[in-house]
Amino acid sequence: MAKKGPTPRKKKGPLFTFDVHETTELLPFLMDSIKSKSRNSIKSFLTRGQVVVNDEPVTKHSTVIKKGQTVKVLKTPAPSKVTFNGLKILHEDEDIIVVEKDSGLLSMASDKEKEQTAYKQLTEHVKREQLKNRVFIVHRLDRDTSGIMVYAKNEEAKLKLQDNWKDMVKERTYVALVEGYVKKPEGKIESWLKETKTFLMYSSQRKNDGKHAVTHYKKLKGNKYFSLMELELETGRKNQIRVHMQDIGHPIVGDKKYGATSNQIGRLGLHAKALVFEHPTSGKVLKFETKIPQAFQKALQK
Repeated sequence: MAKKGPTPRKKKGPLFTFDVHETTELLPFLMDSIKSKSRNSIKSFLTRGQVVVNDEPVTKHSTVIKKGQTVKVLKTPAPSKVTFNGLKILHEDEDIIVVEKDSGLLSMASDKEKEQTAYKQLTEHVKREQLKNRVFIVHRLDRDTSGIMVYAKNEEAKLKLQDNWKDMVKERTYVALVEGYVKKPEGKIESWLKETKTFLMYSSQRKNDGKHAVTHYKKLKGNKYFSLMELELETGRKNQIRVHMQDIGHPIVGDKKYGATSNQIGRLGLHAKALVFEHPTSGKVLKFETKIPQAFQKALQK
C-alpha cells in the first residue's frame, strides 16, 4: 500500500496549506510537500517566520508535527503573538469580538494615547491571521470604566450593530460602587442630558431639553460608607450613569468629575457587568456576564 502523503488544500491567503497525516519533523515535511521550492528556499520560509503550525508561528527546523495538525506557509511573515494587557477575549467569530476591558485602558486612541488601547491590541490580534484584517469600533466605555465591550471584524457587522444598537441590545447591565448608603432599594432616574463647553454632562428636568436618558437602579447591598448598585440602561447616553448617580446624591466612587469626594478603591467604581444582544449575522441572542470587581466587594466589607 502506497504511503499517504500530505494533502494540499486550495485556500485564499497562504502560499501553501497542508494537512499532516503522520508524525514527522517540520523541515523534511515541507521539503516533501513543496517540490517546486529548493531546500534553501524552504529554510528561508522558516527563518522569516512564514511557517505556522495550527496558526502558531514556528521557525525551528526540527519541530515535531503530528497527525491532525495543519501547516501553512504564508505570503508574508506571521505577526508576533499578541500579549493582551488589560484585556480578555470572551468570544470571537468571523464577525465580532467580545472583550472584557480593565479600568484604565482606553477603548480607542486619543490625542494623548495611541499605543496602549483595546483597539490597537485587537487590531494586532486579528492581523496575525491575515495582515489585511481589521477591527471596528461599535461602542465605547470610558477609560476608567471596566467591563464588556463589542468590536466588529468587518464593516457590515459594525454598521448593523451601530444602526440597530437600541433594538439589538436586549440587556445592558452595570454595577456601580457609590458613595453613601442609598435608602431607596430600587427606582428609575429620568432626565434630559446636556453638555457644557468644557464637556461636562449635566441633567435637565425640562422635557426635550437635551438627550432623553433613563436609568433603572437596584441596590444590591451597602454599608454606611458605600452602596453597590445594579444599573440597567434604557438609553445609552454619554456619562449617563455617572450623572444620574450624582443626581440622586450618591456619586460613583472615584468620580471627582461628577461629585465624588474620595477614591478608596483606586479606580472609578463603574463596571459593565452584562450584555445581551443579537448577533449581527446569525441573529442568535448572545449573553455575556462578568464578575463584580473585587475592589467593589472589599469596600463593602469595611
